[in-house]
Amino acid sequence: MSLWRAEEVLAAAGGRGPGGWEASDVSIDSRNLAPGALFVALPGSRHDGHAFVADAFARGAAAALVARDVGAPGPCVRVPDTLGALRALAVAARDRSRAVRIGITGSVGKTGTKEALARLLARFGRVHASLASHNNHIGVPLTLARLPREADFAVLEMGMNHAGELAELAALARPQVALVTWVAAAHIGHFADERGIAEAKAEIFAHGPEVAVVPATSPHAALLESRARAAGADVLRFGIDAGEVRALSVESDHRGSRLRAHTPQGVVEARIAIAGRHWVHNALAVLAVCCALGVDVREAAAGLAGLRPPPGRGRRLHLAMPAGRCLLLDEAYNANPASMRAALELLALIPGRRRLAVLGAMAELGRHAPELHAALAEPVRQAAIARVFTVGDDMHHLRARLDPAVLGPHADSAAELEGVLEAELREGDVVLVKGSHACGLVALVERLRTRYGAGED
Repeated sequence: MSLWRAEEVLAAAGGRGPGGWEASDVSIDSRNLAPGALFVALPGSRHDGHAFVADAFARGAAAALVARDVGAPGPCVRVPDTLGALRALAVAARDRSRAVRIGITGSVGKTGTKEALARLLARFGRVHASLASHNNHIGVPLTLARLPREADFAVLEMGMNHAGELAELAALARPQVALVTWVAAAHIGHFADERGIAEAKAEIFAHGPEVAVVPATSPHAALLESRARAAGADVLRFGIDAGEVRALSVESDHRGSRLRAHTPQGVVEARIAIAGRHWVHNALAVLAVCCALGVDVREAAAGLAGLRPPPGRGRRLHLAMPAGRCLLLDEAYNANPASMRAALELLALIPGRRRLAVLGAMAELGRHAPELHAALAEPVRQAAIARVFTVGDDMHHLRARLDPAVLGPHADSAAELEGVLEAELREGDVVLVKGSHACGLVALVERLRTRYGAGED
């Protein structure tokens, strides 16, 4: 199916080039480009996409957006600025599509909530959603540029780590429903305090969504509500203990939760197939968005039973290690103080012979890093963890607060722990792996899965 015709790209991007071609997708990476895609050659800090235009055509690209002549063996549209052209395509795709746009931001839970919402909304129409964590100044316009005309819903993950960034993304996406999942100390190294983070998250409301969905029990709920109402939005609150969408009862175990919730459409009951209190919170956020969209919330809630955590965000891997089978809780994609605590609470729910944790340093905490790493000592103790392995300099602040009897080796890089874990893990163990993306724990999990993987829950 055609996503873009040549004349549409030329008009939207203000470029010069040949006509007579059509593209079925938009790509910025020649390595995973689907045949028939329009390749956008973006400059980068490490690589320049113009160096990969020939590779893109070799892999079946229909055309390429370029800012200079590259002698390519296929049709090229020449523009002054390829990122600017991608943003122009995003605006054109947004304006021509009938899809209702839902923007999702927050310090924790963005990607999981986005995936859950996309799954539930698929019961009501065609859904287009951000891939992986495409939530920045490149990922959001790329997601919009891929938006089909025929889509009914566009679920857009929107991230930031500095003030002003979400305002730019909101201007581009103009979400009709805007959700803030939670506000926590993620990226606090770039802000004076957590209130500054809340102000930056509230930028998602800057371009007048019809409905703002906010966490009722957040310490910053009043600020978020005030900014949303000032932008002309109606406010719908959610939370485990408060809000128009709130839990009436929750029964949880290590496999998931059974939720009974109050909503504007009445009482709803659901089984959440992912364990953890944070997933009850995420589920209520998703149900609140469904209420804001006017879809049948009971029908939507039925979809919660089919959720599965994505890799790096709560996936459970069975490993057949040399000394026996064990379970790995894969939270390796990223970490901040709130998500680290949530993962440790989840680990505490899972039965096993021993609980172990591989914890990587949390990035972008600035002057708050020592205290926020040290503060993890209490949730580690509450989870009754037998051995703690650490990666990254800031984890020394945690190690100083723990009983030496539980301390496993410390490493400067995640790769150094592979052999340690091979020797340590025993039959019936449960091991959590979590840290900021820069720690390299994703690669560690993948190596263990490739070598010892014995299925997933």
